Amino acid sequence: MKITIQNLTKTFPSRNKKDRKEKKGGVTAVNNMCIEIPSGKLVGLLGPSGCGKSTTLFMLSGLESPTSGKIYFDDQDVTSLAAERRGIGLVFQNYALYPHMTVEQNIMFPLTNMRVPKEEAKARALDTARLVQIEDLMARKPSELSGGQQQRVAIARSLVKMPNVLLLDEPLSNLDARLRLQTREEIKRIQRETGITTVFVTHDQEEAMSICDIMVVMKLGVVQQVGAPQDIYDDPDNLFVANFLGTPPINIFKGQIKKGKVYIGAEAVMETKLADQEVFVGIRPEGFIYDAKGKLTLDLDHIEVMGRDKTIVSTHEASTKPTVRSIIDSDIKLPEGAAKLTFNLKPNKVFLFTAETEERLR
Repeated sequence: MKITIQNLTKTFPSRNKKDRKEKKGGVTAVNNMCIEIPSGKLVGLLGPSGCGKSTTLFMLSGLESPTSGKIYFDDQDVTSLAAERRGIGLVFQNYALYPHMTVEQNIMFPLTNMRVPKEEAKARALDTARLVQIEDLMARKPSELSGGQQQRVAIARSLVKMPNVLLLDEPLSNLDARLRLQTREEIKRIQRETGITTVFVTHDQEEAMSICDIMVVMKLGVVQQVGAPQDIYDDPDNLFVANFLGTPPINIFKGQIKKGKVYIGAEAVMETKLADQEVFVGIRPEGFIYDAKGKLTLDLDHIEVMGRDKTIVSTHEASTKPTVRSIIDSDIKLPEGAAKLTFNLKPNKVFLFTAETEERLR
């Protein structure tokens, strides 16, 4: 099912009684969102806390009403439709399982409410349990399950209704690192097997990049960029997006464009056709090429060897961050005892942003 969001805005009223009475103040959690989610895709709403991603999810589910704008499921306007009539499955970060019920009863609960005959409900619950690989746990109570198993029960309970849209609100945040990795792979597998349009809220960019077909990066209620995860990483629209994606994060330097060259400090590091101006220069950690006669000089702090890679941790007076991280192949030999190292740059790993608006220069 395709989801279309048109000019969606949600403003929460001010807590101040006078402001509420005069209908002023308030907080705009989502501001004029316009996106289209293709049918059968897994889409991640990504951004820091308070950016509006969960509010967007709750408006899609019908648990929150928009201040303005429209939501369509295919061609149906569901903006004012009650949550129970939207055909959605919703999974919260705290799982919300009924502790006194077995796994089977938890999965069957939505079907019981829909007055599905008991034998049919049991059969559908078992089929869904097999899909999420918990069919051997049907007689257990939630307290007897691991966090990852409880999450699968919550997903099964949402899927058993055969929803048109599956909505996941920070579904992995309560799991440890190993279970997060395992469970996100399971979510991707389940989504592919069912073909259900899925919207996934997370603040973890690694999580989003690993499983999403499409990412929607948000900041303060405003959509910053929409696209395939790798496309956004390789081609960020602004400094916020470039900074938010990547582990280790992108290196940012204060720079200048003068007479067709990009300067970091006193060094001309590359050529450009852009007009003279102050800029921020973003360089991905993998964008450095060690060269004894390189154009950019960094003050070496220390080197971390991580199997196939070396991470060179250094500093530079023009860097906006305390350290600069450069990743090179571990078999590249560096001069022993060097206090400084010089690098050339991979053009496709260097991004220029205006110093004034932080928008990308192309």
